[in-house]
Amino acid sequence: MQEESRQFYKSLFTIVGPIALQNLISAAVGSADVIMLGYVGQSAIAAVNLASYIQFILFLFFIGLSSGVVMLAAQYWGKQDTHSIETIFGIGTKISAGIGLIFAFLAFFFPQLLMKIFTNDEELIKIGSVYLKGVSISFFILAFSQIYQAVLKSIERVRTVTVITTLALLLDIGLNAVFIFGVFGIPKMGVRGVAIATTISRVIEFLICAIVCARVKEIHFRLETLFRKDAVLLKDFVRYSLPAIGNEAVWGAGWSMYAVIMGHLGADLVAANSVVNAVRNLASVLCFGMAYGGAIILGKQMGANQMELVERNASRLVKSTIFAGALGAVILGLCRPILFRIADLNEQATYFLTPLLYINCISLLGAAINTVLICGVFRAGGDAKWGFVLDTISMWAVSVPLGFFCAFVLHLPPLVVYLIVYLDEWEKMIFNVVHYKRKKWMKNITRNFDAERTES
Repeated sequence: MQEESRQFYKSLFTIVGPIALQNLISAAVGSADVIMLGYVGQSAIAAVNLASYIQFILFLFFIGLSSGVVMLAAQYWGKQDTHSIETIFGIGTKISAGIGLIFAFLAFFFPQLLMKIFTNDEELIKIGSVYLKGVSISFFILAFSQIYQAVLKSIERVRTVTVITTLALLLDIGLNAVFIFGVFGIPKMGVRGVAIATTISRVIEFLICAIVCARVKEIHFRLETLFRKDAVLLKDFVRYSLPAIGNEAVWGAGWSMYAVIMGHLGADLVAANSVVNAVRNLASVLCFGMAYGGAIILGKQMGANQMELVERNASRLVKSTIFAGALGAVILGLCRPILFRIADLNEQATYFLTPLLYINCISLLGAAINTVLICGVFRAGGDAKWGFVLDTISMWAVSVPLGFFCAFVLHLPPLVVYLIVYLDEWEKMIFNVVHYKRKKWMKNITRNFDAERTES
């Protein structure tokens, strides 16, 4: 048993290490953007923060699709059925391309309309619209790279994904500095420069993915893969990915509603929250990396019908993530002195920093536990419906209405409203724990295609 435990943790951190590094670099890019935009002005920070919620919602669709890919592909990887994995990639890419095209169209032609969802401040709407229009083309480009990277993770090529995203993110930081500060004779572009830097880095990321795609030996992607028809796999992909997409969409829309509430409570709260979130993202990389990395390991083992091993390893994963979440919360709290150096905020926004930080410390621990259960353990067995239903009820029947009521009916102070909406993770934790104990999530969702395709 001790050897089994050692093997699990070795496998976990072999996968989690690169994922955590990828998330760390991604969070570092967000922090660097906040710091550099601080030189442009507080309004630039607040506007880009609000505009980025559109990109955030798009990413949630991609995460949902990627979860559907990982749920199926990781289990088929356990059976070494690479043909099915290739077909899953084609299905996921076609759907993600359609979603990316819709978001790109809206961001390019109707950026002001999108910004008005989050704020009624004319200055923030104007600045945010410039950013949205500039990044719109990257929304479509992401469609291929995000799904392809999900497939690579499913076949345990996590390090390859980390290299790809690291190169793209480091390029993003460098280009941001060039376009914001006007380096190498290039004029200062401010927020427009951030958008251009993001788009260029996404194009480079796509090109690197295409090169890697031609070199990976385990699976072979061709143009034919995108148009391959398989009614059985399509049905399974829809069955398992739609609840995941719904879960991410419901959760993301809920967070966007939190942004709407904060956006109407004032630019000072929005600016302070963007600074705190930049640090929170850095502190949370390990616990969230463990959740998504654990899903790959558990999924592979379920595909190989090693259910008793799955049960023991799921317990190890949950305990490890709780520890990582607690550690992240402590680290986040210790980052308080750094907050006041990240950006030049006015007196009111600076006042908000400390209470927002400690509220996020509490929220982070709850988020770590819920994420490892919903996105890690449950989805490894294809159980995405649970998270979809739970988030729908907890956010849309409780937290969002309560937040609007407290903000716009009771007119409670901004910090009180913020605390109320950010405690949503603790509302649903007990239900997740009960569902975990029932073990209904442990399922092998693969099919014996030799028999089924012959029959069809």
